[in-house]
Amino acid sequence: MRTVIAAAFLFACAASAGAQVVGQNAMPGQSPGYTLTVQSQLVLEAVTAKDKQGHFIRGLTAKDFAVTEDGVPQTVRYFQYEDLSKEAKPLPVLTRNSENITIYNRLAREQIAPESLQKNHYKDHRLLVFYFDMTTMGPEGQLRALSAAETFIRTRMTSADLIALMRYQGGSVDILQDFTSNRNLLLSILETMIVGEGQNSGGTTDDASSADTGAAFGQDNSEFNIFNTDRQLSALQTASDMLANVPGKKSLLYFASGLRLNGIDNQAQFHATIDAAIKAGVTFWPIDARGLVAEAPLGAATQGSQGNEGMYTGAAALAVTTDFQKSQDTLFALAGDTGGKAFFDDNDLTLGIVRAQQAVSSYYLLGYYTTNTAQNGRFRRIRISLTNGLALKLDYRRGYYASKVFAKFNAADKERQLEDALMLPDPITQLTIAMEIDYFQLDRAEYYVPVIVKIPGSELALAKRRGADHTLIDFIGEIKDAVGGFTVSNVRDDVNIKLSDETAAELARRPIEYDTGFTLLPGTYMIKFLARDNETGRIGTFQATFTIPNLDKTGNHVAMSSVVLSSQRVKLGNAIYNAAKRKQQQKNNAANPLVRNGEKLIPSVTRVFNRGRLIYVYFQAYKQAPRPATQPLFAFVSLYRKGKRMFQTRPESVVPNPASELGTMPLRFSLGVRLLAPGKYECQVTVLDPAAKKASFWRAPIKLVQ
Repeated sequence: MRTVIAAAFLFACAASAGAQVVGQNAMPGQSPGYTLTVQSQLVLEAVTAKDKQGHFIRGLTAKDFAVTEDGVPQTVRYFQYEDLSKEAKPLPVLTRNSENITIYNRLAREQIAPESLQKNHYKDHRLLVFYFDMTTMGPEGQLRALSAAETFIRTRMTSADLIALMRYQGGSVDILQDFTSNRNLLLSILETMIVGEGQNSGGTTDDASSADTGAAFGQDNSEFNIFNTDRQLSALQTASDMLANVPGKKSLLYFASGLRLNGIDNQAQFHATIDAAIKAGVTFWPIDARGLVAEAPLGAATQGSQGNEGMYTGAAALAVTTDFQKSQDTLFALAGDTGGKAFFDDNDLTLGIVRAQQAVSSYYLLGYYTTNTAQNGRFRRIRISLTNGLALKLDYRRGYYASKVFAKFNAADKERQLEDALMLPDPITQLTIAMEIDYFQLDRAEYYVPVIVKIPGSELALAKRRGADHTLIDFIGEIKDAVGGFTVSNVRDDVNIKLSDETAAELARRPIEYDTGFTLLPGTYMIKFLARDNETGRIGTFQATFTIPNLDKTGNHVAMSSVVLSSQRVKLGNAIYNAAKRKQQQKNNAANPLVRNGEKLIPSVTRVFNRGRLIYVYFQAYKQAPRPATQPLFAFVSLYRKGKRMFQTRPESVVPNPASELGTMPLRFSLGVRLLAPGKYECQVTVLDPAAKKASFWRAPIKLVQ
């Protein structure tokens, strides 16, 4: 069971910074430096010129072409002729008996190598990209796609072909191999790809064809399907962006077992993907890895029976057919909008690759720097004509959409920006984010994991200075299994803060705290969290790996939760934003161990404390036994400086709760540190179980300020 437990948004009255799995995406007070930015946009057009008989015309120069954008003449700055006819010689057939494959150990790349000045690597070559979407294909589809790619490389590859290999498994786009003509290298990589990786993790449908899992209640999958489809389309957009720095036509062979849009919810990302491909000169050639499908009326044996009335009315059989058709419709649209063709209903997938290969012949590559520098996202129409009076048929793209600045974004653009930022491998530090991740055992299997995020209010007060009467903070987060790489849980939230004069004054000097919670099993996880100021467009990213230990296997140690250090308690009524409904929030607060008597303990993510305020220490100890244990535990808190003990509380004794199967024992301490000198200290928590002869220690650095 993995569920999001709670979400709340509060003012944090403590000093700002980081703690538990404690971290921060930018150091406080770090100088941003100065950046000088100069922008120019190079627009590339691949033009094919043919006569009335369909023969390609050679010998044209840049002076023979006239280019206009929205009726405004443009100056051709880049011109190149790509001649594929003389180089396209079939290579000898490479059979399994004759091939000499060496296993190459190469890590996945993060970018395609651009064209170098010393060697024009891509000139007069056909550029083919084999892109394997492992999230949509089952093992049989993956095996069919890999086999088709191997067959093409052995038997149909020509001397003009350069092939790159890409793979998407749900987390990122991996460049397994840059453009190369080395067939042994390509075959070696295909041989080492594991069938079954990331299979069928692209989401399921929620209609009459859905299987009855037997669960009494389950969360609706529709929101996760929307998110997964967006990520698949965003991955294609990322692949197009990677190929943008390579001049010329690029054909991306998209191996997938269908791709279904969820109504209009994925339209923004779909159009963004198409636009990125057009700008990068990428043509999509989708190949349905399912081949020729004979679909059973009520679904194949790979899923359970529907178990609903649709089985008897024909709705389930109709839904199966509709789902299949819609999954192919999306592939057809991807191909049609970028100039390619989709390949369906044929078990010989190699024919789809050959079709893409034969579609690319000689062409002229023209480039100009657009005179329209406005970043308004509007469509710009391109017209190319001949100045030499020849009556030729010119084939080229007819326009593109301009880039957008954040001020021009609509709601769909903003949502897509967050999802794109979530997929980026590198963090964005325009907003400073500090985070703390704790864990508390709920039962023998599950743990409550509160996640606390802090953002300096001064970074958000900028919106008020610009005259805004409110600011919207968007949050999106994802937790993945660190070993398997699959998504365990996610959260999506937005916070609308009214910026009155009083609130703006508070923002200027205090951080803002957002907290949410998850129910997780023991294991190692990776969390990635994004926050965006919706008024200014600035984004902050936090990413960390954390481990939830199995406290049932503590050995000779006393089982205990995370230790929370704080200098404030906040009444729940003081929250300036609450994401959950009233009844649900009451239930969530009851499950949160940091909530007590209508007040919430706010962790100090930075562990920087004012000497004039109390330091609150909270944690839980557990004493599991076959029957309720009665022997008490003893615990105390000490502060050390340079190896010397400077402060220690009186030992507290606590007896396990007989009503709890875990024997949960909450321990609370209040430290008065007014007499201690400012500086750095080590805070140590000691827990002793004299009856079982066990002990546990926890240590962390803190800082006291005046």
